[in-house]
Amino acid sequence: MMKYIELEVWIEARNLVSQIYTLTKNFPKNEMYGITNQLRRCAVSIPSNIAEGCGRQSSKETIHFLFISRGSLYELETQLYISKDQEYITIKELKDLLQRVETCKKLLNGFINYYKKK
Repeated sequence: MMKYIELEVWIEARNLVSQIYTLTKNFPKNEMYGITNQLRRCAVSIPSNIAEGCGRQSSKETIHFLFISRGSLYELETQLYISKDQEYITIKELKDLLQRVETCKKLLNGFINYYKKK
């Protein structure tokens, strides 16, 4: 099997993390321990759980961590909407990030389906 660092889903998730870190550098300082921290933590969770799942012994264990990763994607999506509601990001930034989130969802769902068939 391919190393997890070569997986398109993991690479895309890492790119999403970088975008989130760049975006949140401009958030208000009083949000450092609020939405900024939440966005960063759940974004980091996405590729981290993909990696952890790939290190597991069985398909069942791998799928479990891939589902956690998918849950973090949905959490991130919600936090992006909240960031827009608070006017921390523009509608364009929201749309661009949601498009990247959608790409990650599709890749992750495909990876989950691959493991379900194993």
